[in-house]
Amino acid sequence: MRHGDKVKNLGRKKAHRDALLSNLACQLIAHKRIVTTTAKAKALRVYVEPLITKGKDNTTHQRRVVFSYLQDKEAVKELFGAVAEKVAGRPGGYTRIIKLAARLGDNAEIAMIELVDFNEIYGKGTGEAKTAAKRTRRSAGAKKAAKASDTAADASAEEKTAE
Repeated sequence: MRHGDKVKNLGRKKAHRDALLSNLACQLIAHKRIVTTTAKAKALRVYVEPLITKGKDNTTHQRRVVFSYLQDKEAVKELFGAVAEKVAGRPGGYTRIIKLAARLGDNAEIAMIELVDFNEIYGKGTGEAKTAAKRTRRSAGAKKAAKASDTAADASAEEKTAE
C-alpha cells in the first residue's frame, strides 16, 4: 500500500524520474512553455516552482543548489536572469497548467505548462488591447469628434467671459 506517499512516480525508477523532471524543467525555463502529459506537468510544477523561488535570491549558494537539480548552465543562467526579473514581485504560483485534447496515439491527457509571467495573452497587456479595439470603432470616433467640438466651443465661450 502507498498510504501517505506523495511522490508521483510516473512509472519510473527514481534516477529516471529525476532525469526526466530535470530535462522538463530545463526546457520549460528555456522555452517558457512546453506541451506534455497532464501527469508529467503536475509533477513538474512541484519540481520547478521551488527552483524558481530559489532563483529570486541570486547568490552563489542558490545557483549551486539549482544547478544540482538542473545540470544545465544555460538554464541556470536564464532562471537567475530573465525569469527571476519577471517573477520578482510574485509570491508564488509561477506556472500555469492548461489541459489540451487527448493524444491520438494512446489517448493520454495532454497539457501545456507555462510560466505565468511570460504569457502575453493572459498578462497585464489585455486591458490596453481591449480599450484600443474600442477606440477604433466609428461610432466612438464620431462621439469623440462631437465631444472635441463641444469642448472647443465651451473653451472659447469661457475665454470670452473671462475677458
